[in-house]
Amino acid sequence: MITFVVMIQIVLIGGGNLAGHLASVFSKTAGLQLVQVYNRKLDKIKSFEKFTEITDDIHALVKADLYFICVSDIAIIEVSRNLPHLNGLVVHTSGATPLSVLNTHTQRGVWYPLQSFTTHRVPDFKEIPICIESHNPQDLQLLKQVAELISNAVYEIDSNQRMQLHLAAVLVNNFVNHLYYLGFDFLEQHQLPAQILFPLIKETAMRIHEVDPYDAQTGPAKRGDIPTMTRHLNLIEDDTQKALYKLISHSITQTYGKKL
Repeated sequence: MITFVVMIQIVLIGGGNLAGHLASVFSKTAGLQLVQVYNRKLDKIKSFEKFTEITDDIHALVKADLYFICVSDIAIIEVSRNLPHLNGLVVHTSGATPLSVLNTHTQRGVWYPLQSFTTHRVPDFKEIPICIESHNPQDLQLLKQVAELISNAVYEIDSNQRMQLHLAAVLVNNFVNHLYYLGFDFLEQHQLPAQILFPLIKETAMRIHEVDPYDAQTGPAKRGDIPTMTRHLNLIEDDTQKALYKLISHSITQTYGKKL
């Protein structure tokens, strides 16, 4: 008896970090076939040739079940409008962009992996939440099928919810990472090694798996320790960083009902 395996054919549009990671995971996943990668600058996707064929001609997109727009948020609308008529489901991968920007396409959806992607680390997609949206039940099912092939965490989330989620992600990822930078830079200025903070950073990240962040909060601002905070402020020379310290400290004291 011959068994026929139905392959979901995928085209990636874009050549950035996310496109690179998706190309890798799609190429390795049974049931998925990456048939093409498009980018307006061919030299940016030369490395994708190890996965599939590449093109810089937007009118030469091949037939596929799914077309993933993997470009910056501000470029999604322009790329979407420049696409030729496609007999397939067109999706974007943005957390902060509504589904409605793809209204020129009959089949449209969102397939948003909630993770920060860089060239320095290979992500484990099994642990990455995939947030999907489509107004068409059949299209939603296709998005869910693809997501479940690579991830153990798939959520149906609409555009309004996804915007709230993206804001929360910016707070806990982008903002926190900037604070890492400021802390490491401060240590470097005073000839102290950044790795001395690693155990503290690890403990803080692991603790919230077991304790709500509200209950996990520590530090001088929560205690209302004005003398310590004043000494800290005297050490900070940059006005923006000083204001940031004051603002975050004020938010903490307000949260815990302290009056300074």
